[in-house]
Amino acid sequence: MSRSASGLRAWLLQRLTALYLAGFFIYLILYFHFSPPKDYGAWIAWVDDPLNGVALLLFIATALLHAWVGVRDILFDYVPLFPLRLALLGLVGFALVACGFWSLRIILVPLLVRIW
Repeated sequence: MSRSASGLRAWLLQRLTALYLAGFFIYLILYFHFSPPKDYGAWIAWVDDPLNGVALLLFIATALLHAWVGVRDILFDYVPLFPLRLALLGLVGFALVACGFWSLRIILVPLLVRIW
């Protein structure tokens, strides 16, 4: 694939992830406006629903991917020194992976505790 197609792929990925993020955010606003959870158990029940749980995990993965593509493109465009760019990309990648694991822990641990 040519270099110009790589930019097109990043552009398209950024737009598709933005569409999912916006759509899920609108769903969250409407759902929690009309039926806000009353307590912690209601929150767990909402996440425990397979459709909501998968959509929430997909939201987190999409947000992390969206952030990675955006920051990566900014660093490619505005950091001319390759070693500095590489170090910054590594730090951003590490931070995003850490956020992903932290999000998984927040979502999955209460569900696993409830199952056991």
